[in-house]
Amino acid sequence: MEHIKTVLTDKKILMVEGDNLDVAEILSSQRLSVLRRFTAGYDYLFIDEAQKIPNIGNNLKLIADTISGIIVFVTGSSAFELRNQIGEPLTGRSRFFYLYPIAQIELDESYLQARENLETRLIWGSYPQVITAETDNQRRDILESIKNGVLLRDILELDNIKDSLFILNLLRLLAFQIGNDVSVNELATGLGVNKNTIGRYLELLEKCYIIFTLQAFSRNLRKEIAKSRRYYFWDNGIRNSLISNFNRIPIRDDTGRLWENYCIAERLKRNHYLSHSSNYYFWRTYDQKEIDFIEESSGELAGFEFKWTEKKIKPPQEFLNTYDHSSFRVIHNLNYLEFIT
Repeated sequence: MEHIKTVLTDKKILMVEGDNLDVAEILSSQRLSVLRRFTAGYDYLFIDEAQKIPNIGNNLKLIADTISGIIVFVTGSSAFELRNQIGEPLTGRSRFFYLYPIAQIELDESYLQARENLETRLIWGSYPQVITAETDNQRRDILESIKNGVLLRDILELDNIKDSLFILNLLRLLAFQIGNDVSVNELATGLGVNKNTIGRYLELLEKCYIIFTLQAFSRNLRKEIAKSRRYYFWDNGIRNSLISNFNRIPIRDDTGRLWENYCIAERLKRNHYLSHSSNYYFWRTYDQKEIDFIEESSGELAGFEFKWTEKKIKPPQEFLNTYDHSSFRVIHNLNYLEFIT
């Protein structure tokens, strides 16, 4: 039921699984005497799949409030469900850590190594198992397992949802629209449901860390588009798995979409891990002027355009002239590392 490890500081660690019935019975008991005996002598308690333990939030609150000298780490494959269960009971007593697919900033790679591995990141993504896999067939199998297992399971378990085909079709539509404004009404029409249903599913997909969204930036110009959204995937491999396309870059027609998705996701992961607080947008006008990505931080606006190969792009003077303290850069495959690390 348990594994005890001694680390260099001689701290005692108790590691347990939430889907173990003995563990679940103890950690759902709300009996202080039981919880004290369970944790006695340990400095750290690690609980994996904690969302499977009934009433885990209140039991963790009891431990935090009454048992001194122990630090508890709680993890789960369903981030949305886990946060729902422990968020309110542990208000003011907890800190959340978000573990995205591996970020480039976490990898100990030289510039040359990063360049050599770049196409693999664009095609297969950055889940740990995918990075360590030795063959493309292994990577494909791992991504299919992640897509049909962890990711879909999280969504299907929410609100007792049953229609996995609907979710996959919605995700496929989003996968083909990276870098484009997404119309909820068009999605609803294409899938034969009402727009409120689409909106709810999009929100759930974001909360389960499959996709994220950028809103349109608009402050001063009347012709700026203000209400549109664009959706991106946290991992390129999952996106490619959804559309069953693992072709190499030279024979793809969506390299620009892959590049934009990769750069934006990596930038968000980088800023999160470096504690850089920013707001994120895209910018577009009704006369077709646009910037792929806007980062607002400390009163300054930085605009970025993503091109797979190095190209000279005319700076969007209307944006730069309208907004003081703004800048613009093109990110391509020769200068991208500075942007994401």
